[in-house]
Amino acid sequence: MTELYPVVVLLLLLNIVVGMVRILRGPTAADRMLAAEMFATSAVVIVLLMAVVSGNLALIDVALVFALLAALASVTFVSRAWSAMAGSRPGVECEDDERGGTR
Repeated sequence: MTELYPVVVLLLLLNIVVGMVRILRGPTAADRMLAAEMFATSAVVIVLLMAVVSGNLALIDVALVFALLAALASVTFVSRAWSAMAGSRPGVECEDDERGGTR
């Protein structure tokens, strides 16, 4: 079973390289964000595999912090994209605005 770990890590590193290409080429911000999420997920899995192989349980905490930061980055991106979308079309309100009303 431990022979499989290096192969999995190599596949995840290849996944990160492909994600970096997508981040650099785009074409849209959403594509770049999804590639960054794939990058973060692969990094979390690599850190977790390192924790299992080395027996260092502190790496599990590091992986948890990486996962939380990736989730925070997604929420921030969606929030900014949502407000940019609402701001680009004057006169059109979001379905749920800050006052709790609807269109």
